[in-house]
Amino acid sequence: MKNITRFITLCIIGLISVSFSYGQTGTVAGTIMDGEFVEPMAFANVIVKGTTTGTTSDFDGKYALSLEPGTYTLIFSYVGYNTQEISDVVITANKETIVDVTLTTNSLETVVVTTSVKRNTENAVLNFQKKSVTLLDGLSAQSIKKTGAGDAASAVKSVPGVSVQGGKYIYVRGLGDRYSKSILNGVDIPGLDPDRNTIQMDIFPTNIIDNIIVVKSASAELPADFTGGVVDIITKDFPTKAEYSVSLGATYNPDMHFKDNYLSYKGGDTDFLGYDDGTRSLPINRYQPIPDISENKILLTSLTNRFQKQLKADQERSDANFSFGFTAGNQYELKNEHKIGYLASVSYSNETTFYEERVDGFYSKLNGAPNTYQLLPRRTSVGSEGINSVLISSLAGITYKTELSKYKVNFLHIQNGESTANFISQQVAQAGEGGGLEPIVKDGLLYTQRSITNLLVSGEHKWGKDNDWGFNWKISPTLSTVYDKDHRITPLQINDEGEFFIAPSSSSFPLQLWRTLSEESWAGKADFSKKGELFGRSAKFKFGGAYTYKFRDFSIDQFSFDATNRTIPNGDTNLLLQEANLWTPTSQSGTFLIPSDNEGHFQASNAYEGEQQISATYLSAEFNPTEKLKAVLGIRSENYVQFYTGERQSGNPEDVFVREKIIEETDFFPSANFIYALNDDANLRASYSRTTARPSFKEASVAQIFDPISNQTFIGNAFGFENNGEVIFDPIRPTYVNNFDLRYEVFREAGQMIAFSGFYKSFTDPIENTFIPNTDPNSPQLTIANLGDAKVYGAELEFRQNFKFVAASLENLKLNVNFSYTKSELEMTDNEFILRSNAARTGESIDRTRDLQGQSPFLLNLGLDYNNSDMGLTTGLFYNVQGKTLEVVGTGITPDVYAKPFNSLNFTLNKTFGADKKSSVSLKVKNLLGDDRESVYESFRAADQIYKLRSPGTEFSIGYSYKF
Repeated sequence: MKNITRFITLCIIGLISVSFSYGQTGTVAGTIMDGEFVEPMAFANVIVKGTTTGTTSDFDGKYALSLEPGTYTLIFSYVGYNTQEISDVVITANKETIVDVTLTTNSLETVVVTTSVKRNTENAVLNFQKKSVTLLDGLSAQSIKKTGAGDAASAVKSVPGVSVQGGKYIYVRGLGDRYSKSILNGVDIPGLDPDRNTIQMDIFPTNIIDNIIVVKSASAELPADFTGGVVDIITKDFPTKAEYSVSLGATYNPDMHFKDNYLSYKGGDTDFLGYDDGTRSLPINRYQPIPDISENKILLTSLTNRFQKQLKADQERSDANFSFGFTAGNQYELKNEHKIGYLASVSYSNETTFYEERVDGFYSKLNGAPNTYQLLPRRTSVGSEGINSVLISSLAGITYKTELSKYKVNFLHIQNGESTANFISQQVAQAGEGGGLEPIVKDGLLYTQRSITNLLVSGEHKWGKDNDWGFNWKISPTLSTVYDKDHRITPLQINDEGEFFIAPSSSSFPLQLWRTLSEESWAGKADFSKKGELFGRSAKFKFGGAYTYKFRDFSIDQFSFDATNRTIPNGDTNLLLQEANLWTPTSQSGTFLIPSDNEGHFQASNAYEGEQQISATYLSAEFNPTEKLKAVLGIRSENYVQFYTGERQSGNPEDVFVREKIIEETDFFPSANFIYALNDDANLRASYSRTTARPSFKEASVAQIFDPISNQTFIGNAFGFENNGEVIFDPIRPTYVNNFDLRYEVFREAGQMIAFSGFYKSFTDPIENTFIPNTDPNSPQLTIANLGDAKVYGAELEFRQNFKFVAASLENLKLNVNFSYTKSELEMTDNEFILRSNAARTGESIDRTRDLQGQSPFLLNLGLDYNNSDMGLTTGLFYNVQGKTLEVVGTGITPDVYAKPFNSLNFTLNKTFGADKKSSVSLKVKNLLGDDRESVYESFRAADQIYKLRSPGTEFSIGYSYKF
């Protein structure tokens, strides 16, 4: 903590010591957009009316003009486009006034449109949404500031149809993570959890974000592996002038912070930087032979003594969360009138989470007893858990612009270290139906280290007459790692006399576990565009290709321990590996490392390598069949190949796979988007597209991944499952989805709008999480499978309205409402229907259809915000709730698991102050209602039973930022 304090102090002193000089002029700056093709307009003219003072937009449509303080009228023009006059532009000394403009055309005649606009960044995104031929929603930096969001996850959940799970992961239209996709600056990037399709959104501080675009209908240039939507996080380009800012923040949660019973343990000296310094490294080689106790070798004592001694958590006082960040950017104009600029940002957060009572359960029906309705507990867990998570994200970018080209290099690194300590009390069912429950306690000390390193090199070029040709290219290598380092799990059973002892038959031996996952990804794409004419009107043609290669290496090392005397005094597991208590050839008693030929410390069946190759080409045309109708028709082809290297537990030669090709599909994905302009402010949209969802590396494997806390095991489904010669699940295969969308939207002044949408999606072979039938009820096994076909249909409403109609003074008060209703129906496979029918209770009828796993029936976002730029005040109250969602698919005897609605109510307030409003203070209150996150088993005429329960409490955050 002292090191962190020194580091923050030095940063602040260094920043404050930097001096900047300003002239007495102000700046008007912004972006000029091409309304025909919704893209930046290069070389557009900006003139101060009545003068010869002016400038032109650069390659990105950006312009900047220095003027003396005063009020001006600006004229924006480009040959063949309507000229716009923007009046009442107020220039203030040493300040930047933002004026964004969209130029449109219906003919070659110049038409003057006089409009009064001051700061319209939010309107610019709405205009982008209005003109786009794909169905999308967006958030500008200005909109994000209104919500007081400190990261992208907090911001994006105000977008219609978008929810955020676990504070990190994006769900669009209630569809699970598999059917949503997040990209950064238009390029796919893996997240800190490589098994997810979306990256953790909370790793992106909002001060580096220009806007967030959520695309809900596919087009040919987008990747085909999404269904709900693509969330594109677009980071800021270099600013038009020097910008530097520093921010500090702290969060207090009464349920979690300053608690004396917080659980923790001693780690390494670099834990506060998000990585382990080697303290938790594997102490012996995975291929090191371990002698049996009967061999009477001192080597066994030496090997056992190399493992960490602490097995039980310490109790200490929990700290509040804190964070800080720094952002810098500037541009420089070179002698050849080219521009070079940079943007750099570093953010640090240290969060402490404490669940005094985390609850987990595994329940099932009583087999062969249709008149017994209540669920039987197979394993219940209640205990305390302390989590400390450190996250460091750094982004650096350099951009070089010429008249006709732009080159950009972005470097992103994210480092996360998460230390967990818990103490769990469990009740475990004895073998056989109706057996009693045995008490078990379990100490857990865990550490997970994650990192992402991404490099993006891109270029944009224009050439030809009137710059009608365009060429964009991107190359993006990424390395992701996830290391579970020295997970120490120590279970003990309690007998009738209250004694604690090692009981491998009812739980497992004490163990220490290492899991290593590394994944590299190479993504590249090239896009060509050509402006022309079709049907005598403006048109654009696009074609290009993309290639993505991914490789993953995964392995597990697990070491188990036993003792000659299995009774542990007072259940103090720290006694087990104390040097004085280790087995030696002399004492012939104590704790010893179990030989590899018994428990096995490296199992090849739980290690695998995976490869994916996706080759894509596409062609699309954007054109106007009539004056008011615009269309984009496209076709995309993708060749998808997945390889697997690994082996089954049997070890038979036929069960060993070396770069086995398990999936190869070449598919065509058509898309059609139409927009009909009913008038200048209203559109009618329609779209169709075909998309896909593919299994992850883990899912398309045969690896068995054991969670020692919950006693659940996930088993990959690369080759299917059989039981007594009967096929239970076929090998996993991709899902294909047909998507239909219809939308009516009206855009009004001052950012007000209303939109109605309807959608329909048909799923072929949806991929779902499910329990494996007929497995040990005390140690449930899960897998992934294609469980029938499904359809999803629903409607969305978005409404933005200020209160000017009540009183002119309430113009800055705005109501934002968006609501999504979704109905999902999956037609079960014969196998699932039979399993459910066989396990039915008396009076229960089994429908052939059920909910789609991961699909929420409704989503509601409400926001009431007040924004007064003159006062520098932004405040709001925001509510979000998602309907009951099928989380894990049951097997009949094991019931379905549903996630209950979580009612999220948050308050934000941001106030800028000072002569130049460079300082700002923010206040946030999260989860005002104090709601819990809960998942339960649901079964016919039975009381719901807890699958997972966590109480996040209410958070109070305060932050300060200063712009230099």
